[in-house]
Amino acid sequence: MRILDLIAKDQIITSLKGRSKEEVIEEMVDLLDRRGKLNNRDAYRDEVLKREKISSTGLEEGIAIPHAKSSAVRETAIVFGRSTEGVDYDSLDGEPSNLFFMIAATEGANDTHIEALSKLTTGLLEDEYREGLLKASASEEVMEVIARMDEVKDEESSVADTGKYVVGVTACPVGIAHTYMAADALNKAAREMGVRIKVETNGSVGTKNVLTSEDIRDAAGVIVAADKKIEMERFNGKPLIQTSVKEAISKPKELIEKSMESPIYQGGKASVETVSKTDGKKGVYKHLMNGVSHMLPLVVCGGVLIALSIALSGVKAGEGAAVTNPFFKQMLDLGVEAFGLMVPILAGYIAVSIADRPGLAPGLVGGALANKLGAGFLGGIAAGFAAGYIAKWVKSWKVPETLQAIMPIFVIPLVSTCLVGLIMGIIGTPISGVMEAMTSALQNMEQGSVGLALILGLMIAFDMGGPVNKVAFLFGASMISQGVSTVMGPIAVAICVPPIGMGIATLMAPKKFEKDEREAGKAALAMGCIGITEGAIPFAAADPLRVIPANMIGAGIGAVIAAMGGVADHAPHGGLIVLPVVDNKIFFVVAIVVGSLVTATITSVLKARKQEISL
Repeated sequence: MRILDLIAKDQIITSLKGRSKEEVIEEMVDLLDRRGKLNNRDAYRDEVLKREKISSTGLEEGIAIPHAKSSAVRETAIVFGRSTEGVDYDSLDGEPSNLFFMIAATEGANDTHIEALSKLTTGLLEDEYREGLLKASASEEVMEVIARMDEVKDEESSVADTGKYVVGVTACPVGIAHTYMAADALNKAAREMGVRIKVETNGSVGTKNVLTSEDIRDAAGVIVAADKKIEMERFNGKPLIQTSVKEAISKPKELIEKSMESPIYQGGKASVETVSKTDGKKGVYKHLMNGVSHMLPLVVCGGVLIALSIALSGVKAGEGAAVTNPFFKQMLDLGVEAFGLMVPILAGYIAVSIADRPGLAPGLVGGALANKLGAGFLGGIAAGFAAGYIAKWVKSWKVPETLQAIMPIFVIPLVSTCLVGLIMGIIGTPISGVMEAMTSALQNMEQGSVGLALILGLMIAFDMGGPVNKVAFLFGASMISQGVSTVMGPIAVAICVPPIGMGIATLMAPKKFEKDEREAGKAALAMGCIGITEGAIPFAAADPLRVIPANMIGAGIGAVIAAMGGVADHAPHGGLIVLPVVDNKIFFVVAIVVGSLVTATITSVLKARKQEISL
């Protein structure tokens, strides 16, 4: 496919009216919309602005390439805009931007689309084309310059004048512009320096020009110019420099030179620059989200299976969920097994994000131990971070060359798993002691009081299926067996407030949640109605400091309303599904609605507008 297949004369603005980044983006999005290239104008604009918040797409030499890949795009297309005065676009060199190419790619953009876009973005590195675009007086002349870009044949990416050889990887979050510009800049610089180079691109259509083990073995240095996570373990033992795609575009020669003089990569110790960029809040968030994203399918799958099996079977007074049909029982068992994997997967992939593949085994084992101890998802998060940083520390050990080959598959997993097991074993006894103390305190409180209801509501929402939640739930269930059902009433309300509240929040403020979180919100609504508090776990794990307080406040208020209304639940379960065995049904429903709306409102207010953080 040619560049000219994606742009036409009526997709060119030779004199932009906008004087700011936002105005330019609005103007170019408007043109795309008028030409029928978008399904949803505002949604696409928001995706472009979201990409700009990650890092500006303003490059050097007056070029800016705002872009997004989205379901809001009907047809992959390009719009060109030019500003003679220049616009402050937060560019790499701090200079105003004059030439703007907005790229709108469909979610299903194929290889041919991406190759055409790659040809455009890499062509803009050449002075000839930039000058031609600046001088063009009409749309026809702009099209002529673009046609010349189409005619350029790919050059050989390496020569062997100096005998030096380096390899590189480029990757950006969207993968339709900067990934290929960075690769082309490195290839061009290497040709001029007489250095052979092979660059792997991790773009939107997958990984191209993949580096083989022989490529890496023979390389004198490695350049990783990536703004998203890539597989790093393969570079162990090689001189490596890690940076952003923008650095590769603007300083390719400097990176090639530094790559051959960089420290040896030992699982995260490539350079001070790399470490500083992945430490701190953004690094922690990235590790956390890696675990959450891998856990999410299990939450949705398991939650829906459990919800369906209970919904189709019902509950009985004094018994709770009564799943007796063999088919529904099998469905329930599948859901329970999926839930059982939730915490180990969360912990395992947090550890992988920190220490690459050697962190997987200790992370999974740590998560499984957190399950066994009843530490819930919070225990899983702690186990994941502990496993990851322990594995990263073991990877930093300087060992004889003869042992380096078995480090990632034997030594690191074994040592890290043992240390994580030791830590989890040490904290197991204190956790049990705290749980017993909480149970004793609850038993000494006045039954049916508003204060007890508030405490139980807060406990249920604190860790959503974790040890604190279980103490409150088991206390309520034990009261039913003693003929006191008014304790379980507030608990039944608190059980469903977090997932229903999160589901409502994704509907109230969709722009503050990722796409997969919005989908999980729909499942959370169903899980909440069936009394599965764990439906809120993905949201709490991704943003615990905002979501957990919101859940606790909403659940606490709901539980208090239930206590004041004398709500009694005769089944050891929660959610709207227990309505048939609840006394004072109106107060029960009102308590759930009010508590859920409080949680949703607080979450919507506290959460910042969502943007991906890439490192």
